[in-house]
Amino acid sequence: MDINKILQLSSKAGRIILENGGETYRVEETICRICSAFGFKEADSFVTPTGMMSSIVDDEGKTVSLVKRISRRTVNLEKISRVNDLSRRICSENLSVEFVEEELKVINKLPSYKEKITVVAAAVAAGFFTLLYGGNMLDFLIAALIGVLIRIISIKLMNLNLNIFIINILSAATAAFVALAFTSFIKGTHSDNIIIGSIMLLVPGLAITNAIRDTIEGDLVSGVARAMEAFFIAISVAAGTGIVLKLWIYGFGGIRI
Repeated sequence: MDINKILQLSSKAGRIILENGGETYRVEETICRICSAFGFKEADSFVTPTGMMSSIVDDEGKTVSLVKRISRRTVNLEKISRVNDLSRRICSENLSVEFVEEELKVINKLPSYKEKITVVAAAVAAGFFTLLYGGNMLDFLIAALIGVLIRIISIKLMNLNLNIFIINILSAATAAFVALAFTSFIKGTHSDNIIIGSIMLLVPGLAITNAIRDTIEGDLVSGVARAMEAFFIAISVAAGTGIVLKLWIYGFGGIRI
């Protein structure tokens, strides 16, 4: 068995998981499981949110290592599930290297949800979060519109390869401005409920969850890194909202909630 090929194969599987929102301990476990399934009992990996380091030792004591830089991260739980399933099938069904390579190519090319679907989902989520926080049906409709705007802005800015923190600042600022504008002219609406419900779309829930799970699993470096990522995302959302609120107070003398 080609040791370099197995290392490349296992690292590709781990990279798919890490790039699509998986926990670091899951990536390490997948890499080691695949190497073991193909006959390499001594394999190690060290994974952080932005990089992977893996090594295999063959029967003759030869060590091969590989370092991968992770620069693109998104959320696609379907890919994570498919890679997890494939790694378990390798162990139980003795799959060939060629078959696993083809399967990983197929998984990596799985399409994400269409942009129109994500826009509708953002509208529904923002609207119902607003109801959850005490808003009425008018608040629901305004928040749904803001959800659409936030998602469209995010898509356009991501296509320009802007930093995620800048995207969150602009999205949160848009949410606050539109909420304040509507509540200034429509009676019976509540700007606080609308803003809170809308910016829930920007809350780094997955990063917080992964930070906790990585820390519990003993991956302290990854846990702290993800926690800091979530912290700065939260700051960017607060900054975007706070700037608009402050400017609105200076410009119009106050906010009607």
